[in-house]
Amino acid sequence: MSSLQMLCSGLPLWPLPQNQGRWAGVPHAPVRTPNLSPAEEQLALRNALRYFPPDIQELLAQEFAQELRLYGHIYMYRFSPSIEMRAYPIEQYPCRTRAAAAIMHMIMNNLDPAVAQFPQELVTYGGNGQVFSNWAQFWLTMYYLSKMTEEQTLVMYSGHPLGLFPSSPGAPRLVITNGMVIPNYSSRTEYEKLFALGVTMYQMTAGSYCYIGPQGIVHGTVLTVLNAARRYLGVEDLAGKVFVTSGLGGMSGAQAKAAVIVGCIGVIAEVDKAALVKRHQQGWLMEVTDSLDHCIGRLRYSCFYPSTARVEAITGAVQCLIPGHREARKNKEVLSLGYHGNVVDLWERLVHELDTTGELLVDLGSDQTSCHNPFNGGYYPVQLSFVEAQRLMASNPPAFKDLVQESLRRHISAINRLAKENFFFWDYGNAFLLEAHRAGADVAKKDAKKMEFRYPSYVQHIMGDIFSQGFGPFRWVCTSGDPQDLAVTDQLAASVLEKAIADGVKASVKLQYMDNIRWIREAAKHQLVVGSQARILYSDQKGRVAIAVAINQAIANGKIKAPVVLSRDHHDVSGTDSPFRETSNIYDGSAFCADMAVQNFVGDACRGATWVALHNGGGVGWGEVINGGFGLMLDGSPEAEYKARMMLSWDVSNGVARRCWSGNPKAYEIICQTMQENSGLEVTLPHDVTDECMLQQALQP
Repeated sequence: MSSLQMLCSGLPLWPLPQNQGRWAGVPHAPVRTPNLSPAEEQLALRNALRYFPPDIQELLAQEFAQELRLYGHIYMYRFSPSIEMRAYPIEQYPCRTRAAAAIMHMIMNNLDPAVAQFPQELVTYGGNGQVFSNWAQFWLTMYYLSKMTEEQTLVMYSGHPLGLFPSSPGAPRLVITNGMVIPNYSSRTEYEKLFALGVTMYQMTAGSYCYIGPQGIVHGTVLTVLNAARRYLGVEDLAGKVFVTSGLGGMSGAQAKAAVIVGCIGVIAEVDKAALVKRHQQGWLMEVTDSLDHCIGRLRYSCFYPSTARVEAITGAVQCLIPGHREARKNKEVLSLGYHGNVVDLWERLVHELDTTGELLVDLGSDQTSCHNPFNGGYYPVQLSFVEAQRLMASNPPAFKDLVQESLRRHISAINRLAKENFFFWDYGNAFLLEAHRAGADVAKKDAKKMEFRYPSYVQHIMGDIFSQGFGPFRWVCTSGDPQDLAVTDQLAASVLEKAIADGVKASVKLQYMDNIRWIREAAKHQLVVGSQARILYSDQKGRVAIAVAINQAIANGKIKAPVVLSRDHHDVSGTDSPFRETSNIYDGSAFCADMAVQNFVGDACRGATWVALHNGGGVGWGEVINGGFGLMLDGSPEAEYKARMMLSWDVSNGVARRCWSGNPKAYEIICQTMQENSGLEVTLPHDVTDECMLQQALQP
């Protein structure tokens, strides 16, 4: 077992570690098919060998070439660390600065097998959300961080640590870019080649080291389903309502827990047995089955089990349904049920039940497959088993693509039938409707704008107004690794929001604060921590700053034992330009412009962020989005409080101001209020253009 000291000593070369190949007992990334030419294969091999001295290149060349042939990428399995990969307490890292140790804490959390989707391929989530491109980059990054001083900045190029460069104490300690490919070459085909060459990579919060496990998307899903129920069903109480979706992998694994927290019946389909079993073992799924009959029965009837019995996972042999005994929906049962199978089969079965019995068994629906990556493991076709699909994906990519697109058409056809009834579906920003549209599915909307389909993006209908008020997924990590520190931060955050309500806020803001106070209370009960001691909530600018200040003061007075890292999901009010997700409700024509994310990245760097990151891709796919992220370490110092006030204010108000110019009245109101409260803020505000006749007359030939 390696130690943290060994992990920070540079690439292990003398002696070389034993090559144990792929680990057994952990999920592995699908085989990639970059279709490199012989010259490109040679270039990929040359690029990988650059990390190693000439005297060992001949040995490594053979195994790297084999990895490229077998898996479509050079991961450098020989250099997979033997240390237990997890977020160690910050004081255990052999670093010269606490900021560097905090970054190490975050990196190792993103590669923790309990957190990461494919840990040995350095994939945190989404099928291809990389932390690094290969293990040599990991070792070198840890080495540089251990040597870093307060007057140096580490520069990262798509997983590659370029080196430590002279800097100032007020500058970021780390600057990350990922996938910043020239627009004309930012296509899926080019990506597969460039990733195989080892020169770029795809990611979002994984590559900025800020992913905190599925808790983040649990909270986002909780808020989405709560607000969907308000908008579509007109209810505050989801008891007895049924939410059907798919995906139990990296981020989508959160959906089952979210269903329980909001108090509904959640049925989640997953084709990968390993992902299903993982969530069941973690307690995130109450039941699992591979029987559609069982799924339908659980929606109609409640099961009674002997007190000592447990539901057998993935057997399809559960025989406990009691027809006519009592209906689960009427009795408002809370349930998270994992279906081991393809979600298309589940949707088509729900259509069959509707057409044959007249009974609609579902109220709300969405999809959280990794559909941004549909032809390389992000979406599996209904016509094949999981294993058959993986084989075809590697052996005949065009045939696999055809089946995926046929499956997407069937998927949409079933949803369209259910939507004729009192059923509501939304796109969860995973490029599902975009890919269905490209597959020829019936998702068109009459007189639609470029980013609109028959079903809305959840930003357009559910979360967009929340973003426009500055609310978004603010998060923090207690680097001590002590659950007691997290409990202190929970209490502080809830107190801050309760005080804000007591001081008086608008009704719409109060509703969001109340949802998040409920979340904080429920999060502690539901043991949502996977990996680092982290928490997330949705807050506006005032709330984020106040929570940060309260946490920093608690560190200063010893109530919290070690620094706390602040970050957010890139899925936020101003971190991301994504026309099919985060900016899908911006209709002034700028939804396809990426100024906001780039300005966010630069502005955070100028205002005290400990590290900043800018990425192409993330959430909805390569070439579809630009997003910026940050990490900010609170250490109890006055300087940390000042940085938090400056940086968090910009990080939110940048996006609110942009939405103000898109014509959103809620954003306009918030930015006006912010201008009144901050003497240093001056923003040009748009004037209304409401005279349609004037516009038409001006355009007359």
